[in-house]
Amino acid sequence: MAEIDLEAEKKEILNRYKNLLKACKRRLQKGDKEQIRKAFEVSVDAHKEMRRKSGEPYIYHPIAVAQICAEEIGLGTTSIVCALLHDTVEDTDITLDDIQGMFGEKVAKIIDGLTKISGVFDQTSSLQAENFRKMMLTLSDDVRVILIKLADRLHNMRTLESMKRDKQMKIASETLYLYAPLAHRLGLNSIKSELEDLGLKYTNTEMFDDIVLKLKESEPERKIFIQKFIEPIKEILTEQGFKAKIYGRPKSIYSIYNKIKNKGVEFGEIYDLFAIRIIIDTPLELEKTDCWRVYSIITDFYHPSPERLRDWVSTPKANGYESLHTTVMGPDGKWVEVQIRTTRMDDIAEMGYAAHWKYKGATPDREGQLEDWLKKIRELLESPEENAMDFIDDFKLNLFAEEIFVFTPSGEMRTLPFGSTALDFAFEIHSKVGSHCIGAKVNHKLVPLSYTLKGGDQVEILTSTKQTPKEDWISYVTTAKAKSKIKLALKESHRKIADEGREILERKFTKQKIEFTIQNIQDFANFLKLPSSQELFYRVAKDAIELKDIKDFASFKAHPEKFAAKKPEPTISHTLEQLVADTRGKADHLVIGDDMQKLDYNLSPCCNPIPGDDVFGFITVGEGIKIHRVNCPNAIQLLSNYAYRVVKAKWNSQHLIAFLAGIKITGTDELGLVNNITKVISTQYNVNMRSISFDTDNGIFEGTIMVYVHSTEHLTQLINKLKKVNGVTNIVRLDN
Repeated sequence: MAEIDLEAEKKEILNRYKNLLKACKRRLQKGDKEQIRKAFEVSVDAHKEMRRKSGEPYIYHPIAVAQICAEEIGLGTTSIVCALLHDTVEDTDITLDDIQGMFGEKVAKIIDGLTKISGVFDQTSSLQAENFRKMMLTLSDDVRVILIKLADRLHNMRTLESMKRDKQMKIASETLYLYAPLAHRLGLNSIKSELEDLGLKYTNTEMFDDIVLKLKESEPERKIFIQKFIEPIKEILTEQGFKAKIYGRPKSIYSIYNKIKNKGVEFGEIYDLFAIRIIIDTPLELEKTDCWRVYSIITDFYHPSPERLRDWVSTPKANGYESLHTTVMGPDGKWVEVQIRTTRMDDIAEMGYAAHWKYKGATPDREGQLEDWLKKIRELLESPEENAMDFIDDFKLNLFAEEIFVFTPSGEMRTLPFGSTALDFAFEIHSKVGSHCIGAKVNHKLVPLSYTLKGGDQVEILTSTKQTPKEDWISYVTTAKAKSKIKLALKESHRKIADEGREILERKFTKQKIEFTIQNIQDFANFLKLPSSQELFYRVAKDAIELKDIKDFASFKAHPEKFAAKKPEPTISHTLEQLVADTRGKADHLVIGDDMQKLDYNLSPCCNPIPGDDVFGFITVGEGIKIHRVNCPNAIQLLSNYAYRVVKAKWNSQHLIAFLAGIKITGTDELGLVNNITKVISTQYNVNMRSISFDTDNGIFEGTIMVYVHSTEHLTQLINKLKKVNGVTNIVRLDN
């Protein structure tokens, strides 16, 4: 092991601290430097014996997080102090009380929000989900908690290469599932893009490396094209008196990957690998007018695509993003996306309006936008009985989703998540309006409660005082607010019915000469294997408990020895805990093949893994262990939310076993094409087919073939061979 040069490390720590001070110099006020110095010294002392997985001193991490907060998000002194101290309470002997005594209540509260939860949780839910929920609880009071947490996650992702492969997969999956969408929702565009790119680097390394290589190869050609596009625009904007910066910005690796995956296209077929960005320096009152003036100049030079105009200057996105986007036909017949915005808009797009709102003094409407968002979070946190996983699902759906704008009959605009229904809109107006809703008129036409709204719809809610929420309403709504209000109303209704059931049961017990005591009520509920006395009363009121049940219970009380003692069935969580423990105890790796451990496993149908694929095992109850590809459509959710149920897996030699895989082929409909394809598969390549289906439409064909192969290498060789068939333009492996 290499000897550690402690003197060199001390110099490096001091150097990094000086760089941090430089990054926040502009915002320092009297006394701030002393506070930062104090936090730095406390952190250095607290972490002095600790090292990161890479072998570096641990203090490098809090300094780097503070640097990101200052430089890349633009936060102030309080946040930098908290960033320097963010791991002290969790990892060292320093307590929250110590922090409060040294730095005050505000810093202590933020540190508490940043500290992971300790203690025991239900192992069927994710610890990460509980951490996330606690973070959101604190966020509703102080948005700096989430901004520092995102900086912490970004530095962890930047230094992830020193971690083990399974840890890399778990952390990268959490990042893609929760943190990147959250950065997007807060308008932190550059951080969101980097988190996504780094997430892809570890969840699908092969694809990441392939896109990076292709971007590098095509870079010289792109630069020439961008220069050719920019020159005439620059000239005319200068003539018109605009102070403008114009440059080409490549799309993120993750967004290119999404296009390849979702649209089934190859890298060479993506026309918008980059966007031209025009940033103008103009006064606040002229921003909208000047953006449209620049748009007019651009479209005088290049023909725009009318359906590709996006106006987020008149109506900014919910995360504060403002910009004018258009796609124009550039030189050499290539479509190019052009983004037009002001310097202020660009700052907000890159660093997020959350930081600007509180710490730089933003306009009142921006303050209102952030407050609306935090209000929605508070509404989401109103139902503490929800488990953490339900909370995460609701949170993602309501706060990360694309949004639509709809209007009340008087023309007032309301923002709802994409996919919201007429019933969601009713609860958005008011919980009483939602509870009494009997129907709605959308654009003056009568629609059912479950009608899915579209952007621009005008909605009128019809109500009746006799109406109350129904059980099936839960399936009609998507917003957290509507769901929680419906559940609350149903719970209250359930309680009232249970009160009636209590009186009925008391009369029935009296007739059977059974004392109506708390103990007897609980014993009867246990006898019927019901979860609570309230559920017992509810069932009595609904006539679901028969007289025979009460008589059997009376006999049991009189002669318990006649009733064989039945052990309660083990709960799912207990069975699952045992299964996880047993599986992990048997092997470090799950070996898939003939000589594997004696464990039940299935190849998951959602991604059809084959030998050679990078895979993991997921422990289920009842279906043994399911093997998934690491780039399976469900992998990110499983790895981020249920990491404790994941086992490492590797393939044994599988030369004699065939595995089912699917490929999708597209191309031009040429004579004998299907025959040529099947000849390659079955004759030249000696591969068995399970099914084949082709469809043609106006000269374009699309086919799906299910084949039996031995490994990913075998499948790749087959795909490369098929690509050489005349008429074939694209082949992709099917996930399902």
